Amino acid sequence: MSLRHYLFPFLMLTFSATCSAAATVAAAKKQTLNIQEAEFFNPKLPPRTLSSSKKFEGSSNLVNLRYHMGPVLSSSPINIYLIWYGRWSESQKLLIKDFIASISPSAAASSPSPSVSEWWKTVSLYTDQTGANVSRTLVVAKEHSDTGYSHGYHLTRLSVQQVIATAVKAAPFPVDHRNGMYLILTAHDVTVQDFCRAVCGFHYFTFPSMVGYTLPYAWIGNSGKQCPEVCAYPFAVPGYMGGGGPGALVPPNGDVGLDGMISVIAHELAELSTNPLVNAWYAGEDPTAPTEIGDLCEGLYGSGGGGGYIGQVMRDGKGRTYNMNGNKGRKFMVQWVWSPALKACAGPNAMD
Repeated sequence: MSLRHYLFPFLMLTFSATCSAAATVAAAKKQTLNIQEAEFFNPKLPPRTLSSSKKFEGSSNLVNLRYHMGPVLSSSPINIYLIWYGRWSESQKLLIKDFIASISPSAAASSPSPSVSEWWKTVSLYTDQTGANVSRTLVVAKEHSDTGYSHGYHLTRLSVQQVIATAVKAAPFPVDHRNGMYLILTAHDVTVQDFCRAVCGFHYFTFPSMVGYTLPYAWIGNSGKQCPEVCAYPFAVPGYMGGGGPGALVPPNGDVGLDGMISVIAHELAELSTNPLVNAWYAGEDPTAPTEIGDLCEGLYGSGGGGGYIGQVMRDGKGRTYNMNGNKGRKFMVQWVWSPALKACAGPNAMD
């Protein structure tokens, strides 16, 4: 979300630790799938003590997600200008770009259900004041690699904007006000202000005094060597959980840092598209600390989730855990987002 973001494991895991006694009552539910030797998998499904309903995880009449009359990214396609800050391997870049390519409808034909493209349909339900929906199509329009760490190995929230300014001038990136978003991804050896302590990623817009223009952007860091137990949960878990949690799950692409990072990227892309200038879709009265469509569903990946439980996902024959299919046979673990139609968290792998 904007300015602050994404430390959901601390909220999730604290709840899990206090409820571990109750959690042991419930066994993991499994049901065989006929597709690609996968099975449904819900580690430590909690008993439903608060509601008999199995539908619409996270639903609440108390959530007041409102439209504040600002723009959404409705022009098609949404152009993503990727900034690789630090050293990235080609395989890491390809994994993230395959995820982004999985969002658009063109990927649906090669991505069996439940798919990333189906997940983005929920995001595309959001509209601006003219009734125009968030675009269904996202493309990587241009890339810039800053392998020389032009602004050092530690970035602040302001120097992140300087990284964008450098890319706009050096790449050069176009100044794409209408349908562009600028995505800064920092390598595992880059520290960022509040990273791991209070944020795993955030989005906002650039200041003309820093970049020369007002442009929507998001930053996400690779937590693989800094704090995977915080920003790549549930592929890494804090030591203090002991036996009270589900245990670390096997990432679908074999990279704890990258697989965890992709869910944060998804979260930020969804929020940036529906609230690019922090004056469109959010709950709460403070635009400097809004609750957005990803925040309402943090840590929720499937049916039966909530209160520290990820919900029912899938596990393939090699034990890798995922909840969505993507481009080129990829599998991903992506958190759900808030649906304006259901008034609840939604994902394409919902079982009810």
